[in-house]
Amino acid sequence: MNFRRGREREDIEINLIPLIDILIVILIFLFLTTTYSRYAQLQINLPEASAAKAAEGPEILNVAVDAQGRYAINGSPTPFGNPQNFSQRLREAAGARKDPVIAISADAAATHQAVVNIMESARIAGYNHISFTTQTRQ
Repeated sequence: MNFRRGREREDIEINLIPLIDILIVILIFLFLTTTYSRYAQLQINLPEASAAKAAEGPEILNVAVDAQGRYAINGSPTPFGNPQNFSQRLREAAGARKDPVIAISADAAATHQAVVNIMESARIAGYNHISFTTQTRQ
């Protein structure tokens, strides 16, 4: 007895949509959990020179600010006023020095704005080299 005589065999069909959905979820998971290695430092071998060191160091202009917001240029008290006036005072203190290094000595309790004021004044005066002084803990 052949009961399937009149029926044709149906083709097997694979539904790819659920497979694609699962692969997308796996890709998202892999993207989120992958760690990318970054180089914290560059390994550089610097060339050696046999020339003698320069006799003069960079010209330094010391600017200090205390916790009360008082400013001093090279140890001389200087009122701040505004960045344009203070930049003029920096130019006067630099004198004939072409591009001095501005060394900012800020009290630990000085406001952030006081330090930014000095940096803005140095930028207006055209001095691009700025350094901060620190002290070691005892």
